Amino acid sequence: MCLYILVYRVPDFGVWERGSKYNNGSTELHSSSVGLAKAALEAINGFNLFGNQGCSWSVIFVDLDAHNRNRQTLCSLLPRESRSCCPAPMHHLSCICLDDEVLFSQTLDKVIRKLKGKYGFKRFLRDGYRTSLEDPNRRYYKPAEIKLFDGIECKTFVTLISTKLLDLCLGSFRGNPKQVKEYQDLLTPVLHQPWKVELLFQLLLCKSCSQKRFPSNCGRDGKLFLWGQALYIIAKLLADELISPKDIDPVQRYIPLQNQRNVSMRYSNQGPLENDLVVHVALVAESQRLQVFLNTYGIQTQTPQQVEPIQIWPQQELVKAYFHLGINEKLGLFGRPDRPIGCLGTSKIYRILGKTVVCYPIIFDLSDFYMSQDVLLLIDDIKNALQFIKQYWKMHGRPLFLVLIREDNIRGSRFNPILDMLAAFKKGMIGGVKVHVDRLQTLISGAVVEQLDFLRISDTEELPEFKSFEELEFPKHSKVKRQSSTPDAPELKQQPDIRITEWKNKSTNEILQKLNDCNCLSSQTILLGILLKREGPNFITMEGTISDHIERVYRRAGSKKLWSVVRRAASLLSKVVDSLAPSITNVLVQGKQVTLGAFGHEEEVISNPLSPRVIKNIIYYKCNIHDEREAVIQQELVIHIGWIISNNPELFSGMLKIRIGWIIHAMEYELQIRGGDKPAVDLYQLSPSEVKQLLLDILQPQQSGRCWLNRRQIDGSLNRTPPGFYDRVWQILERTPNAGFQDKVDLDKLVKEAFHEFQKDESQLKQIEKIDDMTSFLQHSPLGKRGTCSYLTKVVMNLCWREKQMSNSDP
Repeated sequence: MCLYILVYRVPDFGVWERGSKYNNGSTELHSSSVGLAKAALEAINGFNLFGNQGCSWSVIFVDLDAHNRNRQTLCSLLPRESRSCCPAPMHHLSCICLDDEVLFSQTLDKVIRKLKGKYGFKRFLRDGYRTSLEDPNRRYYKPAEIKLFDGIECKTFVTLISTKLLDLCLGSFRGNPKQVKEYQDLLTPVLHQPWKVELLFQLLLCKSCSQKRFPSNCGRDGKLFLWGQALYIIAKLLADELISPKDIDPVQRYIPLQNQRNVSMRYSNQGPLENDLVVHVALVAESQRLQVFLNTYGIQTQTPQQVEPIQIWPQQELVKAYFHLGINEKLGLFGRPDRPIGCLGTSKIYRILGKTVVCYPIIFDLSDFYMSQDVLLLIDDIKNALQFIKQYWKMHGRPLFLVLIREDNIRGSRFNPILDMLAAFKKGMIGGVKVHVDRLQTLISGAVVEQLDFLRISDTEELPEFKSFEELEFPKHSKVKRQSSTPDAPELKQQPDIRITEWKNKSTNEILQKLNDCNCLSSQTILLGILLKREGPNFITMEGTISDHIERVYRRAGSKKLWSVVRRAASLLSKVVDSLAPSITNVLVQGKQVTLGAFGHEEEVISNPLSPRVIKNIIYYKCNIHDEREAVIQQELVIHIGWIISNNPELFSGMLKIRIGWIIHAMEYELQIRGGDKPAVDLYQLSPSEVKQLLLDILQPQQSGRCWLNRRQIDGSLNRTPPGFYDRVWQILERTPNAGFQDKVDLDKLVKEAFHEFQKDESQLKQIEKIDDMTSFLQHSPLGKRGTCSYLTKVVMNLCWREKQMSNSDP
């Protein structure tokens, strides 16, 4: 269950078993489910199911990185229970599942403010369960039916008062003994008998609306509720000091992090989060000649041979080892799924089959996806990984971060940024994180060692084969070439010398002949794309199958940094970036939706987390309509957006739906603005790091030097609304209970009428003739004297006045 049920991305029906707040059969991510799973995993990690009589195969292993996603997801969801339900219920707070005391207090205050009533707590706002207006014969509600339950919820859940009392008893060390007494006094008068806890109190409604507006009569449910009864008994025992918190929480998770003692577990000893963590860093060069070259700049490194007998593994080999965890043929379980190991998992040292193993993070892998070939993005990823480890490391030892330096990283213009990063490592501070650089053999003593004993399989089974990272061998006196010596050959052109419309209808033989004569990599990808769609991936060319030929072009273009060619080839090969599904989950837990699809075409709306395979199918089905490169650049943006929204959610304020295709449209518009009178730079020719920076630029609406016309164009493409927009729309609808939309509201007409009013004032002030160009109107700020809002207000008032004159009745 620890390996297969990914709570942080599996939507469920929640603790109240209704899924969405609207009770329409749909599921959502619930903070209560994620919080309970997080607390349970932390408590059970390293526990031997058979105690002293158990062995390595009866120990519970918890994936540290997957579990940390539970923490991130929980903190992003709170104080909401789910995307539709707010605020979170009371019960999961008593599990001490939060590490953030500030977030705990904010959530608790909101629960008390929104849900607390005279007889207890509501489950959630507009909860129709067991109310007088709920139809017990229907499983699901009709659309908008929950509006009927506003104000008449069964808000007397004594169970939740018991939960709050239990939480206070466990947390009495926090200085809340008065609140314990307060909730005891609240609970005593609502109990039918001193020992009996009922499920709920019902609001008894008359047919008159005034009774609903001012409810006073309440009826008892009268049924014994075992869950609430158990919580009440435990809370009473704790309050009367007949039992101690340690009796019901042996691992002492109820103690605050700052006072928490080390809890000794079998494998992964978890301790408090440290604010001033120092990350241990080992620099490893992939070859001896690279080591000699870096020594000339004062950078001390080691090679894989110099760290022996310690072995250096890529994280894929560790995934292969974990595949043997939890195998059970009788239950049909085949070990840990093939998922990458994150930064926390690769920051530990492993003992595997008598070998000492360290792993370098996934960001140093020569991934199939081209983003790993951008050095500036690699440096940014290294800083982000170190900040992530500093923030979420929860082990007793120091994290060990392995930096793998390749010769390709220092060629050409890539050398200076890499050298600056290595110099920052040497100084002991990079990206706001304290680091300590030393030899790997020295750093091992302070690291966390994980024993993977489950790999000790029987003699009848074959031992798994693991491949360590090998040092590159070169002739003795060869030197590293810093600068690229490749001339400006035809293959380095980003723009193709052929058009797809001219060649897509030509015969296969003609295309093959052109492919053999063509030196331009961009043209080759276009021709190979035509052959791929027509003949399939296994069609034979002069350089093997089409798929192999595209793969070679992809690698060659990547080494030359021809990003447009790389993106087209990657799309033809249907490549998928790592961590695509977690990035979408990061967006969803912030209360947003994600749409995938090309601008101006059909889009797919994602409201719940999906598996990587489903996301891949959506991207390649929706995005390859007019340009193959669209599918891969949307994957880039999903990765960037997932990281940005986790660290700077304010950049997405006013955006309820993140439309990736429209964001690309906004980025292309920004490039047109920057180009001025010159042709705009092609978005697909930018490197991944430049795409990320461009994305950050358009997400900052108040960027200096951007006129109001450009702001409106970009905000319109991003679907960004002003602060308080939805609240004001809701206020308008609340104040017009009998209003209705008879016809479509032509907002464009209203704006044009406001423009004509604006032209009158401009003509009077400047004595000029009116023109039919709205650019001057859109260039004005919305507020202030002669702002666009004043003209729009005037038009709306004129419209309302005309409607009132046409109407015979006074509304």
